[in-house]
Amino acid sequence: MASDVVRKSVTVHVPVEKAFGVFTAGMDSWWIREHHLGTGALKEVVLEGRPGGRWYEVSVDGTEWPWGRVLQWEPPHRLVLAWQIDATWHFDPDLLTEVEVRFVADGPDRTLVELEHRHLERFGPAQDTMREGFESPGGWQSLLDCFAGAA
Repeated sequence: MASDVVRKSVTVHVPVEKAFGVFTAGMDSWWIREHHLGTGALKEVVLEGRPGGRWYEVSVDGTEWPWGRVLQWEPPHRLVLAWQIDATWHFDPDLLTEVEVRFVADGPDRTLVELEHRHLERFGPAQDTMREGFESPGGWQSLLDCFAGAA
C-alpha cells in the first residue's frame, strides 16, 4: 500500500528565526514562478502569517487564486497549512490536506526544515498521481531547495 504522506527536508545555514521568516513572509522570493493556478503569469505568493490566514497567489492581472489557509502558526518552529488544491490543480474548499513545516535548530546558525504533506488519501482515486507529483523532481524537494537558496 502506498503512503498517504510525503516527507522532504533541507538544511539551511541560518538561525531558526530567519529560516521561518524566509519560508513564511518571504515565500514569494523563492516560490517557483511556474507553480501557479492562475491563467496569467504569477505576480506574487502570499501567506498571511496568523492562524486562519489565507494562502494564495496573485496573477499579474490582479486576480487572486486561493491555495488554502494557515491552520497552525507557531513561529519560529512550526506551521501547518491547509492545501486545498485538487488533482486537477483547482482550489477546492471542501478538500483539506495538510502541509506541516517544522524548523529545528541544528546549532546556532543551522536549521533543519522538515516538510510533511499528509492526508493524501483525501485526493481519492488521484492519491497516487498526486503523491508522485509531490515526490517528483519538480515537487516539494525542488521548492525546498529554492527556499534554501533564498535563506
